[in-house]
Amino acid sequence: MSLEHGSEEGHSVSAINKTCRSKRQAGKDAAVQGTNDSSIVSKCSMVNLGYFTDGFLKGFVNKTSRRAPLINRGYYVRAKAVDYSVRCFLQHTESYPRRQILSLGAGFDSLYFRLKASGELKNVIMYEVDFPDVVQRKATLIKNKQELVELIGCTDEIGPAQMGRLCGVDYKLLGIDLTEIVELDNTLMEIGLNPACPTLLLSEVVLTYMKNESSSAVIRWAAERFSSAVFVVYEQIRPNDPFGQVMQQHFVQLNSTLHALVQFPGKEAQQKRFLKEGWEECLCIDMNEFYVGYIPKQEKQRIELLEPFDEYEEWHLKCSHYMILCASKGDLIKYLPFTPHPDFCINKLDILDPLQLSVSLCETETQSSHLRRFAHCSALVAPYAIVTTGGFGNRIGQHGRLRDISLLAKSGPVWKSCSFRDEDSLLTERMFHSMTALCDGRCMIIGGRTSPLKPVTSVLCLRCDTGSGGISNVSLSLKAIECSGTMPSPRWRHTATELIYRDQKYLFIYGGRSSKELVLGDWHFLNLQDYSWTDIPVDGPPPESRHSHCACVWKGGVLITGGLGTAQVPLGSIFHLRPTLSGFVWERIEMISSVIPRYSHTAHILDDRLILLGGVSIHTDSIPEVTLIDLKTGRSFDYYIGTNPVKWPLMLHNHSSVLLAKECQVLVIGGGGNCFSFGTHLNHQPILLQLPEFS
Repeated sequence: MSLEHGSEEGHSVSAINKTCRSKRQAGKDAAVQGTNDSSIVSKCSMVNLGYFTDGFLKGFVNKTSRRAPLINRGYYVRAKAVDYSVRCFLQHTESYPRRQILSLGAGFDSLYFRLKASGELKNVIMYEVDFPDVVQRKATLIKNKQELVELIGCTDEIGPAQMGRLCGVDYKLLGIDLTEIVELDNTLMEIGLNPACPTLLLSEVVLTYMKNESSSAVIRWAAERFSSAVFVVYEQIRPNDPFGQVMQQHFVQLNSTLHALVQFPGKEAQQKRFLKEGWEECLCIDMNEFYVGYIPKQEKQRIELLEPFDEYEEWHLKCSHYMILCASKGDLIKYLPFTPHPDFCINKLDILDPLQLSVSLCETETQSSHLRRFAHCSALVAPYAIVTTGGFGNRIGQHGRLRDISLLAKSGPVWKSCSFRDEDSLLTERMFHSMTALCDGRCMIIGGRTSPLKPVTSVLCLRCDTGSGGISNVSLSLKAIECSGTMPSPRWRHTATELIYRDQKYLFIYGGRSSKELVLGDWHFLNLQDYSWTDIPVDGPPPESRHSHCACVWKGGVLITGGLGTAQVPLGSIFHLRPTLSGFVWERIEMISSVIPRYSHTAHILDDRLILLGGVSIHTDSIPEVTLIDLKTGRSFDYYIGTNPVKWPLMLHNHSSVLLAKECQVLVIGGGGNCFSFGTHLNHQPILLQLPEFS
């Protein structure tokens, strides 16, 4: 991994400036080299848990550390994508008498040893290049492990000591800054690199750490130097959406700026870059496309069982912000192991010009840190009075699961907020539960989980008495409910909706997931008079099992939208649980306009129009913040939010929202998540979204 160094300067002021720049550059180089140490520990964590097989990584880690499941998955899909690229190259070129792999910024990668031990490096010479300091450390580790020395066959050190060079029969380790193109080229030729042989160049999160003129020089050099080659690149993309902004900020704080993101922010820009620099063909896909299209179903099922996992939003967002690119030329021009997945060809946003909605910050009397949370629930319990429960957020200066009850109430032009403690510990620290405000003033809380192994089984009834004295005189009461009948399996990420059947009020529970089932497709009715679980006839083909969907009351029934399906892919279907004389029937709502599949969104209905707010999708570069669906005509319209008033990256997933029908507004509370290894990001305060006027 490499950054650009300053050139020689003159004396006096120029010399002082040079010294200062050199110190700054040395600090940046050290920071970039530090990403190698962090990365190898994460890779080792992933391997130790059984995601990927590599018996040699542990030899390059002084102390192992177990990473979070989300990080393990991120490094797993990275390892699988690179491994797939390498194996395709080896298979495609197996008839050649000699082949080469050149790994740029190789760090402590163990690819050579893994392939050599499995007998897959026949007629292949592997070259690795990195900073001299990194290479010297790696060479020392190799020479101190007899197993590695025997695989190489020879460990001669040739050339200047500062290069940290290590040469074996089919393994060459070289310490040179990648910005020194002439020196790099000369040294590689000197130690036997053959530009006429089929060559695979690898770059895993390396080029982006270099200034663009330097990284482009490497791309151009490779295109000019090798007559038949493939260049495989894994690195970040899409810097401008909220997740991308958090990602960029993380690397800036590490003093490891991602330079390529500004000039080459997406897949198309990256492709054009390589074609401009002399490569003849170029394709790239993001990691969602790779995981869906190139990981077999049985392998996905195996991964799901390795450790508890429930961070789907951050997983899909992370995967949408990393790409695997393959550029080719010469005899290998048709070697393109990746092709765009057909299910990802939704071009609606490329055709329409989405309108923009205005948004304003919700003016609160004080900064309400207790409203900074995600995976919570909010409900309108009285005019201009909103209750929020559960989730993950700020708790006594630290992040954690929450058990308080927050109230947000409008008083004149501003909203006042306060937090109530659950003195009887009935609420528990639950996430991804449901909270449904009923017509009679009750608020039902069902399900949720404390961890992916610990679902919450209790059913609670919350009552809020706002009285006449404003927020200061609000009283809340929370009661545990004993339900009769056959209780549904404990679940979270489900929906609960109030509806009426034969003059009786019921709570309709649909979908979700459990500690045993990744996706549920069943439904249940809870009688809200005697709290009994009741069977009601439902006909028609049911929707695909899903969780993290939305449910809204419509025409006496329930409208189900989106969600994450059985294949862990977002859904775009809309189903109506329509009332009949004998019960209910499932009917699919047919759309004229395509609706981008999504989950972890919120939804409301106003005047036969379905409003979808936010969510996560893997099918497009960006998802419109608001989609308005006319349920009478089947047409949909996309809108973006003008976020100028918002001074932080606005995350519209894992949020809650409440419709203020009279004002034609939606109040959005919370949202965010644990952004891969980039830290926890929470929306700072509620926002008010002004909906378009309906004609």
